[in-house]
Formats: sequence, C-alpha cells, structure tokens
Amino acid sequence: MPKSKISQSSSVPTSSSATNRTPVKINSEGTPKWYVAIMLGLMVIGLLWLVVNYLAGQDIPFMADLGAWNYGIGFGLAIIGLLMTMGWR
Repeated sequence: MPKSKISQSSSVPTSSSATNRTPVKINSEGTPKWYVAIMLGLMVIGLLWLVVNYLAGQDIPFMADLGAWNYGIGFGLAIIGLLMTMGWR
C-alpha cells in the first residue's frame, strides 16, 4: 500500500490561540434573590397545579372548565422555571 504524503502546510501551527486571548471579567455578584425566588416559585406552582388538577381537578369549577389545558398550564409554568435556571449563577 502506498504511503500518504504529508505536506508542511498541513502541520499544526506552533502558536496557540489561547495565548492571544484577553481574559474577560465575570460578574461575581451572582443572581439577584428575586430571580431565584421567581424561578423556584414557577417550578413549584407548576408542580402544584398538576397535582391539584390530578387529585381534585373535577371538583374545582374553573379547572374542570379548562380540561386538558391544565396540563399545558402546569407544564408551561414548570418549563419556564426550568429555562430560567440557565441564567442562574
């Protein structure tokens, strides 16, 4: 089998791009308390909405009127809370 030819132009450069980067200052203050409270609140409210709908949804008039939309509301609140965790530091 013939050997492949390796050219000098395809070799790895000697200087890395990591040495040329400027450090970026990260905000060390963290996430505000109200953000964390809203994030956790949305997740808990969404979970409670689903549990109440499952246990007593037919006995509560406005939840009975919503029907299957209760699942959308409960999961929607929980998903919004979970998406907010990406901004939490």
